[in-house]
Amino acid sequence: MNGLRQRIRASLGDANLQAALDNNATRRKAGRLAAFAQVPDHAARRARAHAVKADVIARLDEHLARFTDRVTANGIMVHHARDGAAAVNLVLAIVGDAVRARPPADGAAPLVAKAKSMVSEEIALNHALADHGIRAVETDLGEYIVQLRGERPSHIITPAVHLRRQDVGRLFADRLGIPYTEDIPTLTATARRVLREVFLTADVGVSGVNFGVVETGTLALVTNEGNGRMCTTVPPVHVALMGVERLVPTLDDLALFLSLLPRSATGQKLSVYTSLLHGPRRADDADGPRERHLILVDNGRRALRDSPLAEALACIRCGACLNICPVFRETGGHAYLGRDGSIAPYPGPIGSVVSAGLFGCRTYGPLAQASSLCGACREACPVDIDLPGLLLRVRAGETPRPPGTRRAEGVGLPSAVRAGLRAFRVAARHPRLFAAGQRLAALASRLVPHRDGWMRLPAATGWGLSKDFPRPAAKAFRARWGEEAEEESREAGVGERRAGTGDGQPAPADDDVAGAEAGDLIGRFESELAALGGIVHIVPPGGVHATVDALLAERGITHIQMGGDVPHVDVAALGAAGIEAQRGPVETIRAGLTGAIAGIAETGSIVLAGGYGRPLTASLVPPMHIAVLDASQLVATVAEALALPAVRACAAGAIVTGPSRTADIEMTLTIGVHGPGEIHVILAADRPDRPDRG
Repeated sequence: MNGLRQRIRASLGDANLQAALDNNATRRKAGRLAAFAQVPDHAARRARAHAVKADVIARLDEHLARFTDRVTANGIMVHHARDGAAAVNLVLAIVGDAVRARPPADGAAPLVAKAKSMVSEEIALNHALADHGIRAVETDLGEYIVQLRGERPSHIITPAVHLRRQDVGRLFADRLGIPYTEDIPTLTATARRVLREVFLTADVGVSGVNFGVVETGTLALVTNEGNGRMCTTVPPVHVALMGVERLVPTLDDLALFLSLLPRSATGQKLSVYTSLLHGPRRADDADGPRERHLILVDNGRRALRDSPLAEALACIRCGACLNICPVFRETGGHAYLGRDGSIAPYPGPIGSVVSAGLFGCRTYGPLAQASSLCGACREACPVDIDLPGLLLRVRAGETPRPPGTRRAEGVGLPSAVRAGLRAFRVAARHPRLFAAGQRLAALASRLVPHRDGWMRLPAATGWGLSKDFPRPAAKAFRARWGEEAEEESREAGVGERRAGTGDGQPAPADDDVAGAEAGDLIGRFESELAALGGIVHIVPPGGVHATVDALLAERGITHIQMGGDVPHVDVAALGAAGIEAQRGPVETIRAGLTGAIAGIAETGSIVLAGGYGRPLTASLVPPMHIAVLDASQLVATVAEALALPAVRACAAGAIVTGPSRTADIEMTLTIGVHGPGEIHVILAADRPDRPDRG
């Protein structure tokens, strides 16, 4: 515990860290509360999500077998990794095959473009790749920053939460050779410029998987910056790392979790990019990797499933428990040290459980002591994981252990505390012994300094470091209970008379919400996208082409990347107007023009599907994206969009919700990272609600 305590003291004394953590916690909490305030059935969704994950955990092998069959049928190569070493070896083999198939020019080291993946952190993939001469580059802005610093992420969602803009400015000046600046948009643009070359030249892209859909074999990834789409679309080979527990049975279940994860993680209704991957590039697809691999990683998860900590496998890695935890808010993720001095791959309340459960209670069990057990983590959890209960189980040593080994009791506690707990356990089984012990403790407490009913014990007991101990009651409970019974009876009568007098208003029913959305899909879609910084142009079908011309002319754009046949747009007419349309991604092209298969009113999203003549890079690489959508293609909800046959049929698709964005530096929102910073949706409507205001 000494290393953990020393790191905690250092964190508490670091004013820079305290300011960064306070900023993160305040904004994340406010964003989450505001996002869920708009969901009247939040409690019902939470309960349903808990039930879905409980079923997945209980029938994990059955769900996993069905998922594997479906993914394989889709053309994705599936690999099973028993532990971290096996997963690393699989990645090394895939990268080796990719390099042999297309050797890097001039003998350069093989290059891997990595999207954010907690599993890759868990198995120390970057270090393993480096040991084999392979250059792995993190492409999420926060991950890229901590990689340049040689650090682990400090947060599941916001890896560089512990840093200020001055830290990043000095880092980029030193490592990237730019003039020192504290301007966050400039720092973000610098990372975009450096990492763009990584995307376009990488031999392999590596990503995580947020959800695997059993019924369709879909790999779903959610990101905001666009780097996840880049890593899964541009390189010729894509490798997805997925914990075996990250399954949901159906696309309807996926829609449910997509309504919970972004709101819990970043306060968004939907992340900017939801990638839906079904297979590798098909013969007539415009882009995408020629190979797609899925590595299903166990690494202790089945053992965790068979332990008292099984509920921890329901975690969807939203980070809400970290943002609300009073301990994490003061210490940050780098304070979660194991006995061996290593930083836990997963910090915070859930990390204290998962790290001990997956990687050993002897090493990471003491982290469960870094908790106030206030219950805020459970209240914030979108799938209602009983984190306080799980933390207590870790403290009691109820974690997976090799057969034949004894349970570790009082993990992370000083010997004096463990001895005291054993004595308490013996006394608690015998009422007379317990009463006698209570009287002795009350007498002894007079010798210890106390204030307002709390005692300051010596630090050697484990309580004197940072918290007080309640002073033992001088009178036994049974005696107090007898004296207070009459008063409690009177209070109970008052309580009965007061029951049922709440003045809260009932939440609107689901049917009311759905009806409101169906009544004005165009207006809802426009307002939702506008709130995200996108622009909707509502025009009659005959005015689509003129609107495209006007947008391009206003910006002096003469070259665009064309994403297939775009409704109401004549390519020949574009050429006559001096606009050259190209099919492939070119870094100098400033606009991409695509169609869309649907628009989602509740989130202001558009749905794209790859395929013949429909390059997904057209909505991703250029800094401006123009999408054309018919009003008849609007649907009310994400669930309706996911049910569309075109979504299920494509090798890869994406739900796009506003322009690319990040808040990885000081929680400051910056628009335009790896994806477009400007998005226009031209909505073709025979009877538009209002004239085009674009």
